[in-house]
Amino acid sequence: MIREPVVSGRFYPADARELSKQVEGFAAGNGAEKITARGCIVPHAGYMYSGHVAGAVYKALRMPRRFILLGPRHYPRGEALAILSEGAWLTPFGEAKIDSALAMELKRACLLLREDAIAHRSEHALEVQLPFLQRLAPGFTFVPVALGTDRFAALDELGRAVSEVVAAQAEPVLVVASSDMNHYERDDITRVKDRKAIDRILALDARGLYDTVRREGITMCGFGPAVALLTAARELGATRAELVSYATSGDITGERDEVVGYAGIIIQ
Repeated sequence: MIREPVVSGRFYPADARELSKQVEGFAAGNGAEKITARGCIVPHAGYMYSGHVAGAVYKALRMPRRFILLGPRHYPRGEALAILSEGAWLTPFGEAKIDSALAMELKRACLLLREDAIAHRSEHALEVQLPFLQRLAPGFTFVPVALGTDRFAALDELGRAVSEVVAAQAEPVLVVASSDMNHYERDDITRVKDRKAIDRILALDARGLYDTVRREGITMCGFGPAVALLTAARELGATRAELVSYATSGDITGERDEVVGYAGIIIQ
């Protein structure tokens, strides 16, 4: 199965040359030693709004060749924990191949996962990560997982399965959680709310993030993927997290009445 892009030409350029220029611009200029990470959190808005935040994360990392991508299911279609284990996703750079062996291991470890193309068909949260990986980790393979559940037990089970599978691999696997932060409130309110969620992430506190998002009304669309990532990272021995970049859409547009927050975080 070849999944066609759904936000090419809207969230990022459809022209490969223009896309390459943008990705390389976002990921350029870091001469520091690369970080070996267990996971990261990156935004998924249009590149004009959040590409610089995602790029700040990706350019800081020592990129492996295998990835598990966890993203939210924005639309009420498909399975609540949807995985694809065969085929490739198309971008203007060509095909990004699914890691079938890794996907099958993850399905065996987490029986909640269901093979489902419908949940992925219209989703942008994982698609917008692929051009970065295609440029910075040529020849990579990945496992796409879309989450439409907000049940902590399910997120915890998935996170533990991810850690089990990643720990069993002979080569590194980076777990990427795709999430924007608070949505469509004033810039000052969004920054306060986002800081509360970010503090729980930096503490590697999966349950704390889950409770804080729900208690404080933080409209962080990918909090489920982030909870699963934090669970997996702690199980894998993670000891620290770093906020690499933070911005709101207001920093780009100048409009501060209704903004979306974006955080880029690396977990080691």
